[in-house]
Amino acid sequence: MAFAKGLGSTMRREIRRLGSRRVYLWAMVLIPLAVAFFFLNLMESGLPTKVPTAIIDLDNSSMSRNLTRSLGSTELIDLSYHADSYHEAMEMVRSGRIYGFFLIPRDFEAHALAGRTPTLTYYSNMTYFVPGTLAYKGFKTMAVLTSGKVVETSLTGKGFSEDLAGTILQPIVVDTHPIGNPWTNYSIYLSNSFIPGLLELMIFMVTCFSICGEIKHRTSVEWIAYAHGSVTTALIGKLLPQTVIFTVMGWGFDALLFRYSGFPCGHTWSMLLAMPLFVMASQAFAVIICSAVPNLRLAMSICCLTGILAFSVAAFSFPVESMYPSIGIFSYILPVRWYFLIYIDQALNGIDMYYSRYCFVALIVFILVACSIAWRLKKRLLNPVYVP
Repeated sequence: MAFAKGLGSTMRREIRRLGSRRVYLWAMVLIPLAVAFFFLNLMESGLPTKVPTAIIDLDNSSMSRNLTRSLGSTELIDLSYHADSYHEAMEMVRSGRIYGFFLIPRDFEAHALAGRTPTLTYYSNMTYFVPGTLAYKGFKTMAVLTSGKVVETSLTGKGFSEDLAGTILQPIVVDTHPIGNPWTNYSIYLSNSFIPGLLELMIFMVTCFSICGEIKHRTSVEWIAYAHGSVTTALIGKLLPQTVIFTVMGWGFDALLFRYSGFPCGHTWSMLLAMPLFVMASQAFAVIICSAVPNLRLAMSICCLTGILAFSVAAFSFPVESMYPSIGIFSYILPVRWYFLIYIDQALNGIDMYYSRYCFVALIVFILVACSIAWRLKKRLLNPVYVP
């Protein structure tokens, strides 16, 4: 009975605090929504296309003109400029007008037909990783196709049939079927990793701000009094309203990703179950930080730094197995890492929930660890001393 009364009093107090400051509205609702719509709109086509590039045609032969037309017709490349020299094209790259250029040397056709192996050169600006990579991919594909076409022309000129020449050039045909993402849609991968990563970051910061802010403003004694002296009741009463809001936001993101955007989802109920566990595990992580460092400035800095590093350390874009062990081990202390593994197994691969049990247990472990060290936080809450 005392627990219920203390919990109710603490929750009512926290709801009033959430409604009294606009920072909570921005951090819990508006910023996550803005970032989610930003990512989905940015990657609406699934893959950036028509990267601005330039062509330098020093040959001006029928073969080089065909190569230019073929390069301009590809999905990834937009030949926005025709440069007259290497230096002019490099100046365009430095100014940011293009992300790469393709160089066809002089006497390209003559050397190719004579078997003198002319060199096609292409440059891509990898300072901007995505457009630079796409430009490189388009240039390389066209260079390989051109090389094959030249060899095929030489073989047919020597009496080989077109079918035999094609067999010599490509003896094995590769039939590719990407599992889980047959469309090779970048948004299916990036949006489902970066949006939960941002949600985790906001949970870290809001949880830390609401707990350590009590110490800074010396209202923590009042907070504990509302909970009848129980730090467990105080934490549950403070965090439960935030848990509900963040969980509803997370489910809204799931609906936006899997229903509205049509991203693949093998087991919907598994993802719906994973979201509240992910939210509570992220809150528990922040509670652990606040218990270890009960100082608003330091705890916020640690939570912010950890949340930002999670985008790379949690293996969204680089596998943990290929990281240095001293770096890769940190991925397992981040809640978003376990949520990401659940997403891969349950949504993309659609395997049985039994095989993801360790990931669900890992999220629960964060909550248990936070409960086991909450007593450290109680001492500081009862004796609030803010150190700027």
